[in-house]
Amino acid sequence: MRTGRTYTAHFHIDTRQHELVGVDLGEGIPRRALMLGAALYLVWTGGLVLLLGWPSRVLFSFYFLPPLLVVIYGVQKSRRTDRRWNITNWSIAARYLVLGHRPIINGGRRAATRSEWLPRRARWGHRAEPFMRSTALRGPLERWLGEGDSAPEGAGAPLRLAARPRLYGPDAVVRAHGRTATAASRTGKGEGS
Repeated sequence: MRTGRTYTAHFHIDTRQHELVGVDLGEGIPRRALMLGAALYLVWTGGLVLLLGWPSRVLFSFYFLPPLLVVIYGVQKSRRTDRRWNITNWSIAARYLVLGHRPIINGGRRAATRSEWLPRRARWGHRAEPFMRSTALRGPLERWLGEGDSAPEGAGAPLRLAARPRLYGPDAVVRAHGRTATAASRTGKGEGS
């Protein structure tokens, strides 16, 4: 059996910033990580400055560390999906938990109605259990998650897909083509018919 390999991950070239405001950064910082960090600092620190004012010595770590940790761990390559950053997987997971996603019905030929979407409680599943134990969060969380039904009425169990791709070489294609050619010649519908 033949095996296929993908070599594109080896050719990942990242642009780097080697100098910033006259300061030499040595090997350089990846520009996408630098831009993500600048955006996170602007939103996080800017929001806190507007809400709480300038940081004191005690609060400086609270202003500075969260965006730094998100950038450091967020721009690392994901172990699940080789071509994504961790922050991309986090964003997709958070979006799914909060908003859900539109199901594909009949190969996309028909748009799903809102009643066919998975309810919030089914999407959260066991993740909400630690919060449900809290007496302060239980009431608002019950209202936000909705009813106790795990799936909408009429919906079946989720389908578990276990696709296994196969690579067919030229020899298998010739054999398959030979079978159809001999079947066509038996019925009298050759290439000249």
